[in-house]
Amino acid sequence: ERLGKLDVLVNNAGGYWEPSETATGVDIDKVRAAIDLNLLGSWRVTQAFLPLLRRSQHPRIVNVSSGAGNLTEMGAGNPGYKVSKAGMNALTRMLAAELKIDNVLVNSVCPGWVATRMGGAGGRPVEDGAAGIVWAATLEDSGPSGGFFRDGKPIPW
Repeated sequence: ERLGKLDVLVNNAGGYWEPSETATGVDIDKVRAAIDLNLLGSWRVTQAFLPLLRRSQHPRIVNVSSGAGNLTEMGAGNPGYKVSKAGMNALTRMLAAELKIDNVLVNSVCPGWVATRMGGAGGRPVEDGAAGIVWAATLEDSGPSGGFFRDGKPIPW
């Protein structure tokens, strides 16, 4: 509130990566925790900052998602994380439609497998994963909204 506006909101919640879990055997409390962090946490933050975003001349919301939330190629394993990121992608589409009137561009970005604490060794450098997020945060006003991107290119939902 002190600064009066917010130009870019990056929702970068990510946790509960448990590839050994299965949809048929997972403890639903783990799924609930993943949804609460990865989806609902970002949703709450977005709602809290919307008044400041609406005051910006070039507002952007970047939801850091994952190819694991891609319904087109989704398979077994890691149910909490996958469902929560698929939900993040759905939220991106809804927000983009609702906030179009306010000229807020809203996109999901998959940074790819990145060498972070969660991603572990062997992933791409953090700078490479962050580049797509920066791209979405700095789009021209005529840029896309409601899309799912990796490295500035559309990827399947």
